[in-house]
Amino acid sequence: MTTLLPKNHFTHSMWIDGQAASAKSGQTFIRESPAHGVNVGEYPLAAADDVDMAVAAARRVFDTGEWPHLSGADRAKVLLRTADLIRANKDQLALIETLESGKPIKQARDEMEWSAALWDYAAALCRNLHGDSYNSLGSQVIGLTIREPIGVIGMITPWNFPLLIISQKLPFALAAGCTCVVKPSELTPGTTLRLGALLAEAGLPAGVVNIISGFGEPAGVRLSEHPQIDMISFTGSTEVGKAVVGSSKGNLKKVELELGGKNPHIVFADADLEAALDAVVFGVYFNMGECCNSGSRLLVQRSIADEFINRVIETAKKIPVGDPLDEQTKIGAIIDGNQFDKILGYIESGVRDGARLRLGGKPLPLENGRFVEATIFDGVQPEMPIAKEEIFGPVLSILTFETKEEAIRIANDTIYGLSAGVWTRDIDTAFAVSRRIRAGTIWINTFMDGYPELCFGGYNQSGLGRELGRFSIEEFTELKTIQVHLGPRTGWWAR
Repeated sequence: MTTLLPKNHFTHSMWIDGQAASAKSGQTFIRESPAHGVNVGEYPLAAADDVDMAVAAARRVFDTGEWPHLSGADRAKVLLRTADLIRANKDQLALIETLESGKPIKQARDEMEWSAALWDYAAALCRNLHGDSYNSLGSQVIGLTIREPIGVIGMITPWNFPLLIISQKLPFALAAGCTCVVKPSELTPGTTLRLGALLAEAGLPAGVVNIISGFGEPAGVRLSEHPQIDMISFTGSTEVGKAVVGSSKGNLKKVELELGGKNPHIVFADADLEAALDAVVFGVYFNMGECCNSGSRLLVQRSIADEFINRVIETAKKIPVGDPLDEQTKIGAIIDGNQFDKILGYIESGVRDGARLRLGGKPLPLENGRFVEATIFDGVQPEMPIAKEEIFGPVLSILTFETKEEAIRIANDTIYGLSAGVWTRDIDTAFAVSRRIRAGTIWINTFMDGYPELCFGGYNQSGLGRELGRFSIEEFTELKTIQVHLGPRTGWWAR
């Protein structure tokens, strides 16, 4: 069944100081569906003065408002109500994301449930933020460490998982007592803007969360460099992440980054190959490959390579590519023309460098949008760009290895270190490889599973800091030491 395109496009406003807001200039920008080529959204075009207004609201509420001082139990109630509202509105939210991003509608609905679960989990952390005490410093001294909210957080999120990624950040910052200014990608702002009204309905005080819509220049740059922002949490490309770090130096604000990946998916000869087959195909083609965790490098042990590669190719041939509003679609449209051209450019470079194109490699003339065939290269060498660089598209690069030492060496031969998958029935091999791969997440005999309880982030140029898990709330805090002296104290001059 295919969901029909809505007759009218979405027109959500920004959300500043508890109110719907237009850009001061009155200007707007249009978002077209990457799958259908029609206008699906019109949003305010924020400039630097709009950012300043949003930051001023967040700053005022943090410095003089009640949110940072509420009990964890009271903050938790707001987060839980937000989770319920996301679930109640999941069909509308999923439709917005599908039309703006090109992702399959069934996947988008699942993502709304995943997003709500993150708000549930963050609510539990509200009541568990704590410091420590020290009573071994002498009979007249007690030492305390406490965690306080760091302040005003600027959040910049990408286009590939709009509501899910802001849900990996925002509820945890709120749980810590921070206030926030959020700028979603200009390609997919709809669900994040819609979140503003849902937060108000959930009881969040005005000004605690402010949401602007606009482009990286000037809105994102102004947010990154703003002197009244205490911390930036950014998800996106490694290149832009480095620019965010540069922009932060004016007031030495804290920076948390979740960046790119070129993630190895390693299959040993003794693995459950049936299970590995499904995970490999899912790992590279989920969300059209527009995923930082994409298993875009497949490393197969040489003794099973020919047979396993053939099975991957035959499975990939059957994946439905097409209209993301069709419930049967697994691979939807590519987000925009720049990304579309980038993917095709990498495919051309793979052919030019001598890798063997085994499947796909061409654009598909479907609907009125941008679609790329499920693509597979084998005979890939570790030094090729398609083996080392993040493509962010439905392109699988296959390499082979003989020993686990060779697999580890190939896996680590990249600037990234976000995630990896290891398939083997040998527990010694599984843990030896997992411990030596420099990546933030390792999956053994599964791939791209995720739980709110488990932290997420990368090594090397895949990022700084961690999201999710019980430590994630601490990213949004400062640690303060308090020393208490009991009884009379002797002055230094009397000694």
